[in-house]
Amino acid sequence: MKAIADTGLIVAFGNRADRVHLWAVDVAKSLTEPALTCEAVLAEAAFHLRSVAYVLSLVDDGMLRVAFEMTRHHQRLAQLAQRYHDRHPDLADL
Repeated sequence: MKAIADTGLIVAFGNRADRVHLWAVDVAKSLTEPALTCEAVLAEAAFHLRSVAYVLSLVDDGMLRVAFEMTRHHQRLAQLAQRYHDRHPDLADL
């Protein structure tokens, strides 16, 4: 299965006490290639899990692959930030 990994998936996978941990483990087991993500999601996940090393290990082990370069999409991100300003999105959500 192909997937896009958001902060919630990574945090749930890395935290056995998370209420959806088992779901995240099942998703990880069904991956046929690395789940795509971005640096902002990795930063959020590292913050919530309190472990940069753990999050980077998911990239090193091939579970995750950074597949989004913010500099290449800056203009579109700015448009989305403006469009959804009333919802106060963080960068990873955009």
